[in-house]
Amino acid sequence: MKKQDQALKAASLLTDHDIYLFKEGTHFRLYNKLGAHLGQLNGVKGTFFAVWAPNAARVSLVGDFNEWDPAAHPMTLREDESGIWETFAPGLGQGTIYKYHIDSSYHNYSVNKGDPFAFFWELPPNTASVVWDLKYDWDDAAWMKKRHEHNALDAPYSVYEVHLGSWQRDPSEPGRLLSYREVAPMLADYVKKMGFTHVEFLPLMEHPFYPSWGYQTGGYFAPTRRYGCCQDLMYLIDHLHQNDIGVILDWVPSHFPTDEYGLGYFDGTHLYEHADPRLGFHPDWKSAIYNYGRNEARAYLISSAMFWLEKYHVDVLRVDAVASMLYLDYSREEGEWIPNEKGGRENLDAIAFLRRFNEMVYRDFPDTQTVAEESTSWPMVTRPVETGGLGFGMKWNMGWMHDTLEYFSMDPIYRKYHQDKLTFSVWYAFSENFTLPLSHDEVVHGKGSLYGKMPGDPWQKLANLRLLYGYMFTHPGKKLLFMGAEFGQHREWRFKHSLDWHLLEDPGHQGLQRWVRDLNHFYRTEPALYELDFEQDGFSWIDFHDADNSVVSYLRRDSSGRRVLAVICNFTPVPRHDYRIGVAHGGFWEEILNSDATEYGGSGQGNMGGIEASSASFYGNFDYTLSVTIPPLGLVVFRKDLSDHGKGDASEE
Repeated sequence: MKKQDQALKAASLLTDHDIYLFKEGTHFRLYNKLGAHLGQLNGVKGTFFAVWAPNAARVSLVGDFNEWDPAAHPMTLREDESGIWETFAPGLGQGTIYKYHIDSSYHNYSVNKGDPFAFFWELPPNTASVVWDLKYDWDDAAWMKKRHEHNALDAPYSVYEVHLGSWQRDPSEPGRLLSYREVAPMLADYVKKMGFTHVEFLPLMEHPFYPSWGYQTGGYFAPTRRYGCCQDLMYLIDHLHQNDIGVILDWVPSHFPTDEYGLGYFDGTHLYEHADPRLGFHPDWKSAIYNYGRNEARAYLISSAMFWLEKYHVDVLRVDAVASMLYLDYSREEGEWIPNEKGGRENLDAIAFLRRFNEMVYRDFPDTQTVAEESTSWPMVTRPVETGGLGFGMKWNMGWMHDTLEYFSMDPIYRKYHQDKLTFSVWYAFSENFTLPLSHDEVVHGKGSLYGKMPGDPWQKLANLRLLYGYMFTHPGKKLLFMGAEFGQHREWRFKHSLDWHLLEDPGHQGLQRWVRDLNHFYRTEPALYELDFEQDGFSWIDFHDADNSVVSYLRRDSSGRRVLAVICNFTPVPRHDYRIGVAHGGFWEEILNSDATEYGGSGQGNMGGIEASSASFYGNFDYTLSVTIPPLGLVVFRKDLSDHGKGDASEE
């Protein structure tokens, strides 16, 4: 062995234990070992490089520093059969542009590949990796110390979903993307004013194709350079944390793009993806599917998850397209997929991967959460791994979203024939830990905006939206609203353009925004709306049978049983006067929310601050009755504090 190779081996970042765990597929901090890392060898400053390419005949480091000459900086294959190639490049430091030149042992394949573990990349459409140090002085210690409280399942979650490049653009330079640092104070101030608890970012990992919105991830350990460098994104997250705002990051382990510089066919073989297209090619997105049965591929992905939680202080990972991972026949016709070893359609390797991913996240970062975007009825998505579940903390309730939007899109005259669209969700609401999503997926690809889905004239559209959001915030489950929906964006979302903030010059849109703000602030201060989100004890119907009037009413309770909310929704433009609902307790019920209040753009019909309950039975289940006014296309909420009367009455059940 050459002296230089001996010195490299002695100074390698990889220990024998690292290699053992890597081969086993249980090394989940690979970003500390593979990729590019600044350091010293024999007192000389430079950068260590390490890449996994087990089927390569030769690997070398190339870049501007050697005029992309594969002969200039050859790498050394480790002797431990790990398939890892290493080198130390003296003099190369921060900002060095590089790739790995790979000559395969198969198929006469020769290519320049980006670094799978690169912390930073060139600005697309350029595709080289960049040596970068991740040092940053965080100032969010107060948040990190108490974030377990913010992320707990019995805490309020009101999520503002954001595509960073189209939330706002530079008004002085139309079309220019604002940087992470420029957006930080603007977004934090707005989210804080509006009362959202968390911001969810569409994927911020580096991606080659901007119209993919980040869902075609190319760099699993790097923020996209379109908005700045690594420390700039850290600053954005830090600033949000300092304003008591949690950060959710969309993460895409379901597939990856097949651009030549990326992970696909990495060393002349299908290293990260399946070779057979019936397993390894995604028909919807024309992308590659990970081989979850390969140890190194699993470790790569779980390391990526750990990376964002550790290095970027991310609070929640929302896992995209989980359904496409779970089913071998997802979007495939007969004969286009391969059954599992038991003859079924379930992807057993993906199931094992997701369970291990969740086990590791909650073991190492117990104050965070994982959320599944899973659109089928797969059981126990949010149940513990040890009981047979997938182990996620929460799951998007796509059924609620679909049924609710279908119902609200109807002319009110027809709604009475479809009341089950509203009521059905409650029958399965506690089978999983659900988030109620009105996300970006519902306002793209010709679906129109939420405002555009609502029937009627402009006043009715805004009234319907106020009712929709009020219904969502009082329904069991955490909340998610895509940017622009909070003020009634008219047009469909366009990722190349800023939101239409000028709509806020209209009083009606101002009123809708004010309603969402007040909903958020009320939601966060009213435990009955969040403490028992995932338990039946937090919800019960008053009446879901009144389809003729298109009215539903229900109760929400806190965990102490001392706070009860009565929610009544009128889904028609006809006001309901002297409408009777049953309650279990007499006395005064305070009206605390009314979507028809004039400050929200409504007609101002309501109950003068509250109603005194009368002693009269209602359907035989309740001892008292409230006779209320329900505004047109409106929601009203009444509160009863039972602090002086002990806990709730069983007759409410």
